[in-house]
Amino acid sequence: MNRQRLSIAFLLGCCLLSINTIAQQSASDLFNSGLTKSKAGDYTGALQAFSMSITMNPDNAASYYNRGVAKASLKDHRGAILDYDHAIEINSKDALAYMSRGISKSKQDDHRGALLDYSRSIELNPDDPQAYYNRGISRGQIDQNRAALLDFDKVIELDPANISAYYNRGTTKQKLDDFAGSLADFTKVIDASPKRPQAYASRGNSKVELNDYAGAVADLNKAIELSPEDGDSYFYRAFAKGKLEDYKGALPDYTKAIALKNDNVRAYYGRGFCRSKLGDQKGAVQDFNQAIEINSSDPNAKITYSGRVTRPILDNLRNVVQERNKLNKLGDDRAEAYFSRAVSRSKQGDTKTAIADLNKAIELNPAYSEAYFTRGMIKSMQGDQRAAIMDCNSAVKLTPNYAEVYYVRGVLKHSLGDENAGCLDLSKAGELGYTPSYKAISDYCN
Repeated sequence: MNRQRLSIAFLLGCCLLSINTIAQQSASDLFNSGLTKSKAGDYTGALQAFSMSITMNPDNAASYYNRGVAKASLKDHRGAILDYDHAIEINSKDALAYMSRGISKSKQDDHRGALLDYSRSIELNPDDPQAYYNRGISRGQIDQNRAALLDFDKVIELDPANISAYYNRGTTKQKLDDFAGSLADFTKVIDASPKRPQAYASRGNSKVELNDYAGAVADLNKAIELSPEDGDSYFYRAFAKGKLEDYKGALPDYTKAIALKNDNVRAYYGRGFCRSKLGDQKGAVQDFNQAIEINSSDPNAKITYSGRVTRPILDNLRNVVQERNKLNKLGDDRAEAYFSRAVSRSKQGDTKTAIADLNKAIELNPAYSEAYFTRGMIKSMQGDQRAAIMDCNSAVKLTPNYAEVYYVRGVLKHSLGDENAGCLDLSKAGELGYTPSYKAISDYCN
């Protein structure tokens, strides 16, 4: 009898070991599938594979890291940061995870947070020029220009062929008013990459500051030849021509700069000055009027939807979502009938009675997540976004994996000015498989 029990225990142990081995193997297979899909550019598929791998093996830092990379590739940088957080929590010595998190933070304009990550990455891997380069870029974004200069110096020391480092070191020197010093860096870029219009434009700008107006015109001619839609190059060439008293030649450049950017007040001022010098006082006054009046409207004017997700955009984003109105077994309380009648009434434009039916459905079945969500959608259509968010909160609480609710709630939050919370909801919707989220993230979260 004891021997029989031992045999059963042994068999059970073997079964458990076999199950664990299969599970581990399955997690590994999913992880490898995610890597394959990422390499093929199928980031949505990769994200889902990594998510399943994480469910089976939640302690694998590489799964979180690579899911973060997939999210970042879909421009979901807020979601990526959360995954990099997990990866670093599991493995705090991964320099690449810090650098990737820094990149996503910088994409969200959190340059101070990015600096900390880049610095930690440098501590762990001090010979990686990319970390110094990224830190230099972020330092420049928050006006730490002298520190940025040191980072670009280090990049060039480690990687002398890094042309982008020379270019950014040149623009950093411009910020520090070292226009003479910037010339050598821009020349280095031009010598290595003679088809790069920004290098000619930037060197031309430095020459303007150094009063080398003829040299500036020559560089800006080349910049415009390579990039004929660059309004700034036309503006600076016009300015240089004006300083050379070639007012007639400057006029068409100012006009082109205005055509490419119609709120360029400096271009209106410059064109007005040239017109005045050429005797066209009426035209000059018109341009000076524009230079004075553009973008000088009352800053306290009330704007209901002041963010990037305006009311028309909100309506378009919300209305792509289809309600979950499936044929369900009719319960004794008939809540499903009230819900379906509400959907039909809403489609007929009768939102008032639709809301009444949804209220009744929720009264009869307080766990009816679809009813909360649909009521939230109708309230949003009526312009009551805060009440709509409350209904979405209820729907998500009742059905935590309701991807469409996260999507709609994200759009609603964004429209009310809470961009960060809104984009995190969109990220969650994408993670749960609602792929239209990534289009919204790409358009409104970066």
